[in-house]
Amino acid sequence: MGHSTVTVEELEPVWGVVPFARRALGVEALGINWFELPPGGEGKEHDETDSQQEEVSLVTEGSGIWRVDGRDVQAGRGTIIRFDPETTAQAVAGRDGISFPAIGARRGSYEPRGELF
Repeated sequence: MGHSTVTVEELEPVWGVVPFARRALGVEALGINWFELPPGGEGKEHDETDSQQEEVSLVTEGSGIWRVDGRDVQAGRGTIIRFDPETTAQAVAGRDGISFPAIGARRGSYEPRGELF
């Protein structure tokens, strides 16, 4: 099959909370999860030291902060934020909640294909 499609509504939450899109799409090169935190909701504080994955999140709706190694970083719609594997991070939704995909892959696994990539 040349492609796969899934809607957020079709995703089965893991641990009753986070819809993991990777399995539903059959992705083998990276992890991808979908987060929708209600107003004031907090994601899990974590790092990716064990997996050695860099993570990138893109705020699609709402706003909030990421607690990054004890420092607050503001994030609103259109903000793209990247984390080193050993960085401790936690998303915290603002007054309107926050929605974002989190995408991760093992550091160093990307292979540039030309000067624009």
